[in-house]
Amino acid sequence: MGYPRLRPSVTNQKFDLTAEAPRRRSQRIKRFFSASQRLRGEQCIYSQPLFRPTTSLWTRWLSLRIVVVGLVALFALGCRVDMHLQPKYKPDEPSDFFPDGRADRPEVTGTVARGHLRTDELFYTGRVNGQAMDQFPFPVTAQVLERGRERYNIYCSPCHDYTGSGNGMIVQRGFPPPPSYHTERLRQAPAGHFFEVMTDGYGTMYSYAGRITPEDRWAIVAYIRALQLSQHASLNDVPAAERQKLAGGAK
Repeated sequence: MGYPRLRPSVTNQKFDLTAEAPRRRSQRIKRFFSASQRLRGEQCIYSQPLFRPTTSLWTRWLSLRIVVVGLVALFALGCRVDMHLQPKYKPDEPSDFFPDGRADRPEVTGTVARGHLRTDELFYTGRVNGQAMDQFPFPVTAQVLERGRERYNIYCSPCHDYTGSGNGMIVQRGFPPPPSYHTERLRQAPAGHFFEVMTDGYGTMYSYAGRITPEDRWAIVAYIRALQLSQHASLNDVPAAERQKLAGGAK
């Protein structure tokens, strides 16, 4: 026996819920049991089962075929070992292809290295016939000294300080002090010695060949010579045209 569904009153537009309450309570109970049975995948009297098979046998077979083909293709591509076992020779490796049995081939007669020939021994090593030279591979101009001052302040001053005395900020923080450029030994050292030290490193100083180009290394050497001269110069070392300015400034 059902419960009567009351229509809204025309006068006040309100529902009379006294007869409708038991019906709604019954609906809530049905929905609760239906939801619990769906979660368990069971058949219930109020709803259909939660897990109903919707794919046919043909669809399953086609999906399985696609998966199998994909796996076969994946294994087929994985069998290529060219990236792991490349057909190449390593340096100094023997070879049965060439008559001399070597994989390394001699240079072709007349071959010129591009950018790495370095025929100027003084410019790239600071030496000539194995002897450190006290000369520069190019003229030292004001532009060269200015470039050397800039590079020196960047790379050298943290240890050697701005005057070359060896009391830079790194030394003040506990790093071993380098020798002063103003010692008699370094004042008498050839210019090629400073270039070689910057190229190969010396003691706790590492090589700056990868950080400073050969041109800039020679510019720094020129500036080091200027620092040495500034600490041991006399009035006779000043050009005559500049002596009058110095004399006037002293007065």
